[in-house]
Amino acid sequence: MASSHSSSPVPQSNSSDAFFKKEMDATKRFRPVQSLPDVCPKEPTGDPHNLCDSPSLVADQHRWTIYHSKVNLPAALNDPRSPRNILHYTNRKSLRGRKFMKDARTFVLLKIPSTGLCYTPMINPGQIWNKYLSTAGGKGNRDAASSRLLQEKLSHYLDIVEVNIAHQISLRSEAFFHAMTSQHELQDYLRKTSQAVKLLREKIAQIDKVMCEGSLRVLRLSLTRNNCIKAYNKLKLMATVHQTQPTVQLLLSTSEFVGALDLIATTQEVLQQELQGIHSFRHLGSQLCELEKLIDKMMIAEFSTYARNDLNRPLEDDCQILEEERLVSLVFGLLKQRKLNFYEIYGDEMIITAKNIIKQCVVNTVSQIEEIDTEVVVKLADQMRMMNFPQWFDLLKNIFSKFTIFLKRIKATLSTIRSVVFLVLDKNQKNRDLEDTLQKNSKDSTVDTEVAYLTHEGMFISDAFSEGDLPPVAADTTSQRNASPNSEPCSSDSVSEPECTTDSSSSKEQTSSSVTAGAVEMMISDDMKLTDLELVRLANNIQELLYNASDICHDRSVKFLMARAKDGFLEKLNSNEFVTLSRLMEGFILDTEQICGRKSMSLRGALQSQANRFVNRFHEERKTKLSLLLDNERWKQAEVPAEFQDLVDSVSDGRISLPEKKPAATEERKPAEFLIVEGQKYATVGTVLLLIRIILEYCQCVDNIPSITTDMLTRLSDLLKYFNSRSCQLVLGAGALQVVGLKTITTKNLALSSRCLQLIVHYIPIIRAHFEARLQPKQYSMLRHFDHITKDYHDHVAEISAKLVAIMDSLFDKLLSKYEVKAPVPSACFRNICKQMAKMHEAIYDLLPEEQTQMLFLRINASYKLHLKRQLAHLNVVNDGGPLNGLVTSDVAFYTGNLQALKGLNNLDLNMAEIWEQKR
Repeated sequence: MASSHSSSPVPQSNSSDAFFKKEMDATKRFRPVQSLPDVCPKEPTGDPHNLCDSPSLVADQHRWTIYHSKVNLPAALNDPRSPRNILHYTNRKSLRGRKFMKDARTFVLLKIPSTGLCYTPMINPGQIWNKYLSTAGGKGNRDAASSRLLQEKLSHYLDIVEVNIAHQISLRSEAFFHAMTSQHELQDYLRKTSQAVKLLREKIAQIDKVMCEGSLRVLRLSLTRNNCIKAYNKLKLMATVHQTQPTVQLLLSTSEFVGALDLIATTQEVLQQELQGIHSFRHLGSQLCELEKLIDKMMIAEFSTYARNDLNRPLEDDCQILEEERLVSLVFGLLKQRKLNFYEIYGDEMIITAKNIIKQCVVNTVSQIEEIDTEVVVKLADQMRMMNFPQWFDLLKNIFSKFTIFLKRIKATLSTIRSVVFLVLDKNQKNRDLEDTLQKNSKDSTVDTEVAYLTHEGMFISDAFSEGDLPPVAADTTSQRNASPNSEPCSSDSVSEPECTTDSSSSKEQTSSSVTAGAVEMMISDDMKLTDLELVRLANNIQELLYNASDICHDRSVKFLMARAKDGFLEKLNSNEFVTLSRLMEGFILDTEQICGRKSMSLRGALQSQANRFVNRFHEERKTKLSLLLDNERWKQAEVPAEFQDLVDSVSDGRISLPEKKPAATEERKPAEFLIVEGQKYATVGTVLLLIRIILEYCQCVDNIPSITTDMLTRLSDLLKYFNSRSCQLVLGAGALQVVGLKTITTKNLALSSRCLQLIVHYIPIIRAHFEARLQPKQYSMLRHFDHITKDYHDHVAEISAKLVAIMDSLFDKLLSKYEVKAPVPSACFRNICKQMAKMHEAIYDLLPEEQTQMLFLRINASYKLHLKRQLAHLNVVNDGGPLNGLVTSDVAFYTGNLQALKGLNNLDLNMAEIWEQKR
C-alpha cells in the first residue's frame, strides 16, 4: 500500500527546511507571481517618511512575502521525491522538545495559611511528562489485545478502500495521464511567463530608479521643505504674537493709539484664525480685550488733555492747530473704538475756557488801573463797575478780540476733526464702489487654466511644490494675512535668513506742515465699521459744536454786559458812546457769524434790548428838548447860523449825514437871513433849525445802529407828529399867547409857521428814502407813517392859509358892511381896505414864495369880491352906468390899482366884473 502512495505524480521539493516551497528548476528557483496592483504609483501626500513603508512590487520582488507560503499539506505529505520529509521534521521537533525539557524551569506556588502563598523548589517537567506517559502506557497494556484487533480491522477497511480507489483510477487512467501531460505543458508556460515577468520587473525597476525615484524624492523633499517653511512661519508668527503686549506698551508710550489698536485687532484675528487652539495663547485673547479697554480710557484722557491744552494756550493772533498729527491719530482711534461722543469733552472744555478768558481779561485790566484798590474791592464784578466808559470799553474790546481768536482756533480744530470723519465716510463709499465693481467683474469673467494633473486622492501635482515657486497668480496670501502689523512677510526662498523689519502703523515723526490726505488715508483701516448714518450724524454734531462755541462766547459776553449794566451804566451813555459800543458789538457779532456760519441771538438780543432802552432815552431827551424849544418859541424869523446851512448842504442826493465839525474859522461867517435849501429861501424859526438837526441825528443813529431802524422810525414819526400838533396849538390855537406871552398871533407868525412846516415837508421824502433803504421788504408797511405825516403837514399849511384868508375875510365883512356909495372917491372904506391889503402883503411877502403869495391874495380877492357883491346888492347898486355905478367903479378901480401895485401881484387876474349881479 505504501507503493501506491509513493507513485503519486506530485512534484518533489529538495528543500529540507521549507517543505512549503516548490522547485521550479534544477538550478534556479523562482517565487510565484502575485496579482499586480495599480502600476501607476500614486502621488505621495502627508508625511514623507510614510512613503517608504508602503509595499512596492518593483522594489520588493526579490524579498520573501506571504505570497510564497504553501498551504497544500496533503500534497506535501504525499510528495514521492521527499519520503523522509516527515521523519526529518519529527526528528527536528523532538530535538527541540528535548532541549526545552532540559532547559525549562518552573515555579509552583503553594498556599500558605498565614499569607496565602508559598514557594516550593523547582521540579523537572520532563520527569512529570515521563511519569504521565508511563501511567498511560500501563493502562494500554490492559487493552493491548483489543487495540490490536481494532487496528487490524481498520487496516482491512483501508485495504478495501484502496482497492476500490485503484479500480476507479484504472477505469479513468487515460484521463489522469492526459491531465498530467497538460500539467507539464502548463508548467512550461508558467516558467516562460515567470521569466518574462522577471525581465519586465527588472526593466520596471530600472525605469523606477532612473525616472521616478528622483522625481518622487523631489516631491518628498518639496513637501518636507513646505512643511518646514510652514512650521517656521507658524513659529515666527507665534513669536510675533508673543511680542504683541510689549509692542502695544511701546506704542502707547508714544501715544500711538491707532497703531496699538490695529496691532491688537490683527493679533485677535490671528489668534482666531491661524493660532486657534494653541494652549500657550489661551489667555492672550482676554488680556488683549482688557488692554483694549485700557486704551479706550487712555484715549479719552488723552483727548481731554489735548482739548485743555489747545483751548488754554495763549490767545495770540495764531490759529494754527496744536499737534495736528496727534489730533488726527486720536480721532481715528476714537472712531475705531466707536467712541462717537468724544466731541462732548471738547464742548465742556470750551465752556470752562470761555469763563476763564473773561476772568483773566478783567484781572489784567484791573491790575493796570491805579484807581481801583483790589484789596478793598475784592469781587471782580465790583472792580469792573468802578471803571469809566473808556476803560470798560477797552476791556470789552479786548474780550471780543480774545473770543474771536478763540473761535477761530476752535473752528480750525473742529474742521480737522470733521475732515477726518469725512475721510472715513469717503473711504466707506470707495470700498462699496470697489466691491460693486469686483462683483460685477466676477460675473463677467471666466477662468481658463490648463495645469499638468497627476492624481493622488484628488490633488493637483502643483500643490506639492513650494507656494513661493508658483507664478504670481498663486502667490502666498496666507503669509501676508498672518503677518502682524509690525512685521513684513518673509519670502519662502530665504528660509535660512529671513528678513523681517518692524514698522509702526503710524509715523512717529512730527511734520511742520499739515497732515496730507494721503497720509491720513493710510491710517484708515478697513475694520472701522461705522455706518454712513453714524458718520454723517457725527459730522453734524461737530458742526453744531462750532455753533455752540459761538453761542457760548455770546452768552458770556451778555453776562459781562449785564454785570456792568446793573447800576444803569449803559443807560447813562450818551449817543456817541452808545454808538461806539453798538458798533463794537455789531462788529463782534458779524465776525462770529462769519467764523461759525450761523447767527447767535443772545448777544444780538442783549444789544437790541440795550438799544431799545437807548432809543427810548434818546427819543425822550429830544422830545423834551423840542417841547422846551416850542414852549419858548416866539415865532419870529431867526437868523440861520453857518453851521446849520452846512448841515442842510450836507444832505444831498437823498443821503443824510451829520457834517464833521470844521475848524474855528467857520464860526467867523455871519448868520444868514434865510436858509437856502436847493435854491429856495426858507424863513424859519430857531426851533425848526434845531428840529432839522434832531431829525438828522435820528437818521444817523439808524446808520450807526441798524438794529434800531424800526424803533427809530416809530420814534421819529412820533416826534414829527408832536411838532406838527404842538406848533398848531401854539400858533393856530394861539397857545403861544399864554405860554410865551405874545400879545397876539400876527399874520407874520402864521406865515412863518407855514413856511417852517413846508421846510419839514421838504425833508420827509428824503427821510423816507433813508429809512426804506435800511428796512426789510416785509417792514415797508411802516413807511406809511411818513405818508400820514405828510398829509397832516399839508393840512396844517392849508389851515394856516385859510386862517390868513379868514383874517382878511373878517376885515372885509367889517369894513364893507359900512360901505356907502357916495363921494368922495375913493371912499374911506376902500382906502382902509387897500391899506390892510398892503400890510398883509408886507407881512407875508418875504416869508412865503411868490406863487404862494399870489395864490393867497387871489383867495383874499375872492373873499373881497364876495363881500362887495353882497353889499352892492344890499344897496341896490347895479351895473347900469348910472352915477352910483360910476362911483363903485371908481372905488374898485382904486382897489385894483393898489393891489396890482404890490410887489409880485402886478399880473394878478382880479376879474372884478364878478361883483355885479348878472342880469336874468
